[in-house]
Amino acid sequence: MARTTIPLTDTKIKTAKPTDKEYTLQDGNGLYLLIKPSGSKIWRFNYYRPVTKKRTLVSFGSYPAVSLADARQKRENAKELLAKGIDPQEHKQAEEQRLFEEKNNTFEKIASSWFQIKSKSNLQEATLKDIWRSLELHVFPTVGNTAITELKARHFITALEPLKAQGKLESVKRVAQRINEVMYYAVNVGFIDANPAAKITAAFENPVVKNLPALRPEQLPELMSALQGVNIERQTYCLLQWQLLTMTRPAEAAETTWDEIDIDDKLWTIPASRMKMKREHIIPLSPQALAILEIMKPISGHREHVFPSMKSPHTKPMNSQTVNAAIKRVGFAGRLVAHGFRSIASTALNEKGFPPDVIEAALAHIDSNEVRRAYNRAIYLEQRREMMDWWGEFVEEASHKKTNNNK
Repeated sequence: MARTTIPLTDTKIKTAKPTDKEYTLQDGNGLYLLIKPSGSKIWRFNYYRPVTKKRTLVSFGSYPAVSLADARQKRENAKELLAKGIDPQEHKQAEEQRLFEEKNNTFEKIASSWFQIKSKSNLQEATLKDIWRSLELHVFPTVGNTAITELKARHFITALEPLKAQGKLESVKRVAQRINEVMYYAVNVGFIDANPAAKITAAFENPVVKNLPALRPEQLPELMSALQGVNIERQTYCLLQWQLLTMTRPAEAAETTWDEIDIDDKLWTIPASRMKMKREHIIPLSPQALAILEIMKPISGHREHVFPSMKSPHTKPMNSQTVNAAIKRVGFAGRLVAHGFRSIASTALNEKGFPPDVIEAALAHIDSNEVRRAYNRAIYLEQRREMMDWWGEFVEEASHKKTNNNK
């Protein structure tokens, strides 16, 4: 006849005294309390492994931290796992590992993993530095050491409040976007099930969109005259003219390399890696643009960049903000920024009556229609040659007016 085990009681457990040797108090169905000579009382569950059928045991913790009722509940949970073919010991280890990872997978750690992938996305180095720096300044101090699983929308909103208080709503929007990229990465790799930061921008006012300051086309001679009236380095003036004539963005112009230029075909091909929209951009070069290259050839023809830095190391290009500094220097601060050259060109070309699609193609604005975009690329190049030549003459005339005004 099988021996009947009398279930334990709290009184029996409390009154159990340690001896020179370990002994056990059985509760039945594999659960027992181990009494150690030190006085420790440890709950253990004895069972057969589902696969090997070998006997083993798993600890449920110490009494009284784990009460008799708690230990019995753990036994029932273990029996449920065994009924499903799951080893309670392996399940416990996996759960402990999961909790350890949750605690140690902080926002900053996950952001670092995300950033490693982000760094391979062909973004410019300056952009990548700006992204990471914004997280270091505005997010990590508040939530960097918080486990990713514990973060709520309120945590991120609190982190962004100082930026809001400074009126930097554009920065709030940018940083919130970067927070969301990190959190969606955490979702995609399985650390969290949903992104609690998905709608945090709704907690802030929308930034007021301000157009970048730019001149009217008829005001261009005024700028050219002002530039002529101050002592600006020849290389800086050439970069300014190059950006104006090619209708490119500041960084695209400043980082021009000689191997991107085809003098014979009068074309400048900017690789996708340097373009904002990550698509190769081909620019027909007007005679005036080619003249700039002729000026720069003796200066930088032996170097990689057409407009190399005037400071050591000369292997780097000029800073994209050089033209902006020149514009401020001649008294146009608040009236014009370098990016505004594109607006001047767009206005002049539209008022002249050039086809809007051709102008948009020249500005490297991406058409949302795939078929039309392919057509634009194939057909508009010749039309753009004519348009860029007209624009080159327009800029040259503005320079002549400058000269005439100085007589």
